[in-house]
Amino acid sequence: MKKFDALTPIGILAGLVLLVFAIVTSGGTDGFASFIHLPSILIVFGGITAGLLINFPFSEIKYLFTVMRQAFREEEMDLDALIKRFVELSEKARREGLLALEKDVQEEEDPFLKKGMMLAIDGIEQDMLVDIMNAEITALEERHRKKRSLLEKAGDYAPAWGMIGTLIGLVLMLKNLDDPTSLGPNMAVALLTTLYGSLLANLVFLPMAAKLALKTEKEVFFREIVIEGVVGVQSGQNPKILREKLQAFSDGSERKRAEAMTANEAAEL
Repeated sequence: MKKFDALTPIGILAGLVLLVFAIVTSGGTDGFASFIHLPSILIVFGGITAGLLINFPFSEIKYLFTVMRQAFREEEMDLDALIKRFVELSEKARREGLLALEKDVQEEEDPFLKKGMMLAIDGIEQDMLVDIMNAEITALEERHRKKRSLLEKAGDYAPAWGMIGTLIGLVLMLKNLDDPTSLGPNMAVALLTTLYGSLLANLVFLPMAAKLALKTEKEVFFREIVIEGVVGVQSGQNPKILREKLQAFSDGSERKRAEAMTANEAAEL
């Protein structure tokens, strides 16, 4: 289940608030107006767009905003529930055989777990099953890497185009040194493009790309646990041993909760 990840907008908003606070406290509201410059904005955003159009096919660029939205979403991965589910499947498989799990597996919401268990039920050899599921993980990582590279490249291009805008402003300023009225606008282009480019790169594009990379690592880790669980059920491991094996992947707090649940179950027997 995916839910809204509030930390992403909070982080962006916090960065903007600190920036605005620094500007206002230094020069008041009049000083803030000096940081809004349309030509500089056009140079940076236009340059980023041009760079992405050259670097990527349109079939990938059209997913840019979809990829950015992923940074505002968080997928819940309940490791305790996953371990409990595999223990239940293992217990039933030992009692009734793997074929008895087919009906239960068909109702699984997680497509990766469902596919793995169906392969096990169909009698696929363990090595082949692991290879197939690892190939799924590799394909997932590659898909995520390609989509994430849109943000990473945008983060690379933003400060570069900020620097290009700076060079444009400096050239214009040096060309018109005899006209004092032109120095201010040209200096604004020179400095503000660098500000806009650095701000976009370090507050939006690169942090979002890093966050998506962490989410991919988390999803891959979760799927690796699924593979271990499927192999355990297929090989007929003792449910208690399987629980202990899968709990090795959890952190200390989750292990304590799982141990407490096991103790409660034992007390009820």
